[in-house]
Amino acid sequence: MIPSHPNSKAGLAGRVPGVMPLDRERWKLQLNLSNFVNTYYQYRDLNSLQNVRRVLIVGPGQGLDLHVLKWRQFDVTTFDIDKTFSPDHLGSVHDLSVFKTQQFDAVIVSHVLEHLPVTYLDQAVTELGRVARYALIYLPVAGRHGSLRFRPGLLGVSWSIVWDFFNPYHRPDGLQPRYREGQHFWEVGMKGFRVRDLRTRFQPSFEIVSEYRNYDWIYSYNFVLRSIAAK
Repeated sequence: MIPSHPNSKAGLAGRVPGVMPLDRERWKLQLNLSNFVNTYYQYRDLNSLQNVRRVLIVGPGQGLDLHVLKWRQFDVTTFDIDKTFSPDHLGSVHDLSVFKTQQFDAVIVSHVLEHLPVTYLDQAVTELGRVARYALIYLPVAGRHGSLRFRPGLLGVSWSIVWDFFNPYHRPDGLQPRYREGQHFWEVGMKGFRVRDLRTRFQPSFEIVSEYRNYDWIYSYNFVLRSIAAK
């Protein structure tokens, strides 16, 4: 664990960034369809950017994206707070001081930031903008979800409609991990963490290249960002 700043609200609340509260050895062995979909979109988004080869993965999880990106000739480094996943470097995403400024072409942070108490969130975003020219930040959408998709089989045309069921007025305190079995401090769509709120949080460090709801994995809202420091 990374110690909290003595004056931070997270420190006062007794919450510091830490490992997931589950059987991580068992979770490491699981591979779901979402892993493959997520890895494909990471690969696609990286290829949409120019001159990207050096990639940092924060939170490698089961490691599918690591192996695919290495297979596709990316130079990949991993970083995680949990030694269970055998990262190249151990630590919390809010402190990437082990890396030099603009050391990487891109950093992938897929379903990681929601595991941070909100008092560490802006610092983490700043660090991501410092260490890489681009960032792929994928985040979970709150609530239960449904979708309707129409593929007529002509010219690759596809129409999708997605709906979410949750209380849009609910505001998480950001200090207690109340969601996804005690793993998440907040999720996209909750009050204070709507898409427009997240854009505002990213704005000091990044420009938005693209953003989208992943219709192949509707639980995820994805951002592709360009670091302002890279200009």
